[in-house]
Amino acid sequence: MFIDSITVHLKAGDGGNGAVAFHREKYVSAGGPDGGDGGNGGDIVFRVDPGSNTLLAFRYKRKFVAESGENGKGGKLHGKSGAPLIVLVPPGTLIKEPDTGRILHDMSYEGDFTVCRGGRGGWGNRHFATPTRQIPRFAKSGTRGEERDVLLELKMLADVGLVGFPNAGKSSILSRISAAKPKIANYPFTTLSPNLGVVSAGGEGRGFVAADIPGLIEGAADGLGLGHAFLRHVDRCRLLLHVVDVAGTDGRDPTEDLDAIDAELLRYSPELAARPQIVVANKCDSFLEEEHVRRFEARVRELGRPLVYTSTVTGEGLSELVRLTAETLSTLPEITVYADEVTPEERLTRGAGERTTTVRRENHTFFVEGEWLRNLLGQVNFEDRESIAFFQRILQKEGVIDLLREKGIEEEDLVNIYDFEFEFLN
Repeated sequence: MFIDSITVHLKAGDGGNGAVAFHREKYVSAGGPDGGDGGNGGDIVFRVDPGSNTLLAFRYKRKFVAESGENGKGGKLHGKSGAPLIVLVPPGTLIKEPDTGRILHDMSYEGDFTVCRGGRGGWGNRHFATPTRQIPRFAKSGTRGEERDVLLELKMLADVGLVGFPNAGKSSILSRISAAKPKIANYPFTTLSPNLGVVSAGGEGRGFVAADIPGLIEGAADGLGLGHAFLRHVDRCRLLLHVVDVAGTDGRDPTEDLDAIDAELLRYSPELAARPQIVVANKCDSFLEEEHVRRFEARVRELGRPLVYTSTVTGEGLSELVRLTAETLSTLPEITVYADEVTPEERLTRGAGERTTTVRRENHTFFVEGEWLRNLLGQVNFEDRESIAFFQRILQKEGVIDLLREKGIEEEDLVNIYDFEFEFLN
């Protein structure tokens, strides 16, 4: 079974709680607080698995939870941090927001991407000792790890896409020009999923990757047939090999077939339809009706596309097809890598569920609450100037400052966000 789109639920590990403890040792008086800090929660990290080409591994496992950090202990012992959870995906996987479809990251090449960050461990009570508060009997709880749903969508990394009607010979061509072994039979829809093959074009670095896409039919852009489900896999292709049964062995007209597939590509994506094409007139070893051939060649010239006659039975034209494909690819831009459409600030403030903020006032202290704020606090290092500035920008952008002003906050009033307090300054 081939799976190329699936939604999964991710939950990073929670931070461990800080400890409330006091030093106890013989002959040592007034040892003082020595509660250790909690460990940080584990992140959820996506990594490219070069040997995979389907999302089948996610069919039965759709929830991923990272390890939480351990609580702190006495004797200034820190809790163990949770290990990051590594999630392997095939090359070309897009990580998206399910509700908006915006791209979080394109996993096209090797490298890690952290989707959910673990919560920060809470401080032990030793951090809260002051000359006037020498016996703090409290510590800070760890913050929760980020939690969210993501849509995984696979768009294969191929330089060349073979498109055309069922039984046009796409799989046969791929099997002859590469080491790929797709299923080949004399009936429509033999190919049920895309197949990848690496083609050697002679000379170091001149090879390319070709993808055989299940056959398209008229109405594919509206969901008919099988090919429509896999059109996304030619989105990245730099060049299309438009395979046509020029012999009309199924009683079809090659010119009408050419125009019909062009029309479906255009309906699916005008940008995709505008990609460079090489027309492959396959099955040229069979009987060719002269009138059909003249009309077909005239239409190809009208479209301004190169034309190569091939036969997977005799091997005719296959070397010429590989050579022309490699030469054309050398003039085209590299494979598309999609840019992230969600900023780091948005990733931190968009968790699972609705994002709400509440503000309540008690005398001159304003308590601000919201699940997204709890997650945000776990990602901010309040000992770093840049991190604090980042935190302030998010409060401003998400309307927290405006809410405080609406509640009547004044200069030097206290703001409390889950036990983190600071003075409000206009």
